[in-house]
Amino acid sequence: MNFLHEIAETAVCLDLYIQPKSSKNTICGLHGNELKLAITSPPVDGKANKAVIAYLAKLFGLAKSSVTIISGQQSRHKRCVLHGVTLKEASEIVDNFI
Repeated sequence: MNFLHEIAETAVCLDLYIQPKSSKNTICGLHGNELKLAITSPPVDGKANKAVIAYLAKLFGLAKSSVTIISGQQSRHKRCVLHGVTLKEASEIVDNFI
């Protein structure tokens, strides 16, 4: 999985492609070397970024404070770090969608 990288024993990095203003929050599959997320929020005033953080936290069973967007705050292409999840756990969760 090119979009999922282990950066510590209990932290992973996700490369994402975001589709804002979707009908529901979901993982859509792959978009090149990125995981495609559909988010209902519009890309205005950081609403889409907040929705991405909330969705990932819920999906991986983490606190919102454990999810950080480290690059792409103003872009559809984002890189997020998830603290508190192993690479194996993250892979199993994502595999259910792709």
